[in-house]
Amino acid sequence: MKKPSRRPAAHRTFITPDFLLESPVARRLYHTYAADLPILDYHNHLPPQDIATDRRFENLTQIWLAGDHYKWRAMRTHGVAEHFITGPASDREKFQHWAATVPATLRNPLYHWTHLELQRPFGIQTLLHEGTADAIWKTCNQKLATPEFSVRGLLAQARVEVVCTTDDPTDDLRWHQQAAHNGPTGLRMRPAFRPDPAFAIEQPAAWNSWMDRLGNAAGLAVRDWASLLDALRRRCDFFHAHGGRLADHGLEQMYAEPCPPEQADRLFQRTRNGETLSDAEMRGFRSELLYELGLMYAERQWTQQFHLGALRNVNTRLLKHVGRDCGCDVIGDFDQIRPLARLLDRWDQQGKLARTILYNLNPRDNEAMAALIGSFQDGSVRGKIQYGSAWWFLDQLDGMEKQLEALSNLGLLSCFVGMLTDSRSFLSFSRHDYFRRILCNLLGRDVVRGRLPRDYDLLGRLVRDLCHDNAARYFKFPGVSA
Repeated sequence: MKKPSRRPAAHRTFITPDFLLESPVARRLYHTYAADLPILDYHNHLPPQDIATDRRFENLTQIWLAGDHYKWRAMRTHGVAEHFITGPASDREKFQHWAATVPATLRNPLYHWTHLELQRPFGIQTLLHEGTADAIWKTCNQKLATPEFSVRGLLAQARVEVVCTTDDPTDDLRWHQQAAHNGPTGLRMRPAFRPDPAFAIEQPAAWNSWMDRLGNAAGLAVRDWASLLDALRRRCDFFHAHGGRLADHGLEQMYAEPCPPEQADRLFQRTRNGETLSDAEMRGFRSELLYELGLMYAERQWTQQFHLGALRNVNTRLLKHVGRDCGCDVIGDFDQIRPLARLLDRWDQQGKLARTILYNLNPRDNEAMAALIGSFQDGSVRGKIQYGSAWWFLDQLDGMEKQLEALSNLGLLSCFVGMLTDSRSFLSFSRHDYFRRILCNLLGRDVVRGRLPRDYDLLGRLVRDLCHDNAARYFKFPGVSA
């Protein structure tokens, strides 16, 4: 008797319920303690307008490929022309070229992320490639047209409790206000203060234009050092009044050079007049500005975040053709620990060191960062100084495991506030699930090797803390409990 035909195995997904869970212990920890926890996403780059207006995306390319420089880099490497990546090709053509690229991403994190994001929320159980692209395109687009797949619907499906966006100090936060008044029950969108333009004095024309916008937003003329600080204080107060409790900085490295206020004022005046400062002068100005901002955060009991080590826009051709955030940023090899320690110590000496989360991009700094945080804990807040989750190029299985190992060996893993998306995509919340699986597998591996006790109450509490409860206690978001 002829056997019934079966779908080729290559078409079936490998993302099973036990994906990445290599032992019975890991599976029990994940399914019992981690899988169904809500998400506190305390750092991302989601557009607040899309959340406030409950945007519905027209197709899979718009929600999945637009703005995703991870995928863009892979497509370029695979030989796809820019016309089909960021150029004028149709959305359908762009998706087809991405589908053709996916099989080439084997062992790259994109292969995992792609199929996790197709399975949750779309329920796609097949592998994406040229032959399955048409069916997947049609199925996903049909679902995107339904209320359950609007932006708020997607956030609800992912059980997201809090999203902290990343916002310019000059932003009027209108979309945050609209979301607060009309947003869905159970979701809180909060702004995070990102004053990177204030540090961009290497481009005096653009910097001066931003200073004018800052003055307009703060309701004063920014003419000197004192008025700059006053304007930033006013904007911090504005963010605070609208639920902001976090600040974030994206810097090549920390700045901690001596620069008295009177010197900072002279450097400000020269740049305000269009003059380009020397590298040493720019470091001095940035050092004093960073210090003063840290004082503002501490006074308001905010959390300050520092993303350190990205060397940005190294490809001039792509920068001119596509613009910033186009996929031509790389891991930098900057001196991190010495200036970072000096600045933390300066705040600490004044009793004005805010809650702080440090993220490194160069993996060589893992152990150094994990060791540094222990030098500035003061007993006032559990895990006050945090070694942040694996970031950007390190935000993958190997990078996450190494971050967890460094923190475990040199700090207290039990105090870690856990994962975030740091993404512009509403499909990226599967990163939290990825992290949870990796964490449970790491713990399960230690139990199997006899390095940890087979105590599910003890281990389960650790899993819950790292996946949700530590962040709830640390950030103290109103309405969110551990």
